[in-house]
Amino acid sequence: RWFTHFYVVSVLWNGFLLIWLFRAEFLGGSLPSWIQHMHRALGRDSQSEDTGNEHFSALLVLLLLSLHSCRRLAECLWTSVFSDGVIHIVQYCFGLGYYIAVGSTVLCQVPTNVRNGKELSVQICWYHVVGVMIYIWACLHQHRCLVILANLRKSKSGKVISLSHSVPFGDWFERVSCPHYFAELLIYVSMAITLGFHNVTWWCVVMCVFSNQALAAVLCHEFYQKNFSSYPKHRKAFIPFVF
Repeated sequence: RWFTHFYVVSVLWNGFLLIWLFRAEFLGGSLPSWIQHMHRALGRDSQSEDTGNEHFSALLVLLLLSLHSCRRLAECLWTSVFSDGVIHIVQYCFGLGYYIAVGSTVLCQVPTNVRNGKELSVQICWYHVVGVMIYIWACLHQHRCLVILANLRKSKSGKVISLSHSVPFGDWFERVSCPHYFAELLIYVSMAITLGFHNVTWWCVVMCVFSNQALAAVLCHEFYQKNFSSYPKHRKAFIPFVF
């Protein structure tokens, strides 16, 4: 349940970055000097030319990231039913740092004081549309799967009656043990597409998410197989039909 702290931090920090980037993009404002100093420290030249639609792509990805954090925070508060498991202090600190770094990573993909001056309708590209569609699709399935998991511990009236583990069925659970982890990966892939496919930095973020979610999925899959003798044998751990 302490994962809730991650999303509180993400909503506040990434929402703050989103507001500043929106002001710089559409209201003629500029990013705070300390953010520009951070850009320079990370090797981004504030005077470099804006290639393609970097500004709008970054703005859109920050928006998607903020919406994702808001939804996950709401699910932690009102949907999920957590067990009495604990989180290691190292993992907790890493999680807090990750959600601060990931928004900063998006912001550092664009020059800090350059605006491309194009109209919004011109800035919208096909990869923005594809990325947002995949994002919505993945978010819907992740929410459905989290609801299925929560309902395993609730009565029909919605009252929590157990904190024990049960075998989930329905939606993407018919194909994988941890579809909510697979959906998380798809959400980050959708952001990579929204950035235009070519952003190497964000694909590194995707690989980080893949490694983390894959490990968690394998451990969860092994737990199901060990504790439930009738667990469906056709289910994969993480990616349908593949892994």
